[in-house]
Amino acid sequence: MYLKYETLEKLPVQRPVDRLDFIADYCVGKVVLDIGCFDETALVKRETCHWLHGRLAAKAKLVVGVDNSIKIPPDGLRTAANAAIYRGDGVHVDESLTGRNDYDVIVAGEFIEHIENPLEFFREMKTRFTGRELLISTPNGVSFANTLLGLIGREVQHHDHLHNFTFKILNTLCLRAGFTRWEIIPYRFYATEMILNSTGAKRAFVSLVESSIKLVERMFPLLSFGYILRVSI
Repeated sequence: MYLKYETLEKLPVQRPVDRLDFIADYCVGKVVLDIGCFDETALVKRETCHWLHGRLAAKAKLVVGVDNSIKIPPDGLRTAANAAIYRGDGVHVDESLTGRNDYDVIVAGEFIEHIENPLEFFREMKTRFTGRELLISTPNGVSFANTLLGLIGREVQHHDHLHNFTFKILNTLCLRAGFTRWEIIPYRFYATEMILNSTGAKRAFVSLVESSIKLVERMFPLLSFGYILRVSI
């Protein structure tokens, strides 16, 4: 994507999508490599429709997950009849670990903010998976939700987040990695974990805040909660 990187440059940003729906629908009937998919910081979602790996397993032909969590058994974790997660390095995926390399799509949901060198990961994907589709999602460093929290002296970050990304920074990473075709799509705010962990009036309030933030994101997509990067490698 060509950008001038000028301060007042108008950016080609579409209205935000639902992150889980978008990624899962893209993987219908395909063989998927799901990187960083265990999400041990939010295991409350595993038995719900809010777990991306589970959503992929419901729609894809086959899902092979790779995650470095020590909670994954040495011989892997079977998550569905057509899906499993193996313990390993998501940046440098070992083919002997997964036993295959015929993937149609590589998914890395909410992953690149956790790793030390995102650009290295981008270049690794380009080298290893030429001809495939890459779907990466990551939070937006200038989202409206975090701005609201900043007004009351709060910030939402997992303890192992190392990076924040914006529309232009993701575009720069694609350029530096040598990608030639990509699209940056904003995704909507979700308060899934807060809603699942609350009841009664608190749950109703959180749901109201979530709906209000989504309205702002619809009007101002650059303030959306995160981005999905779709790359034709």
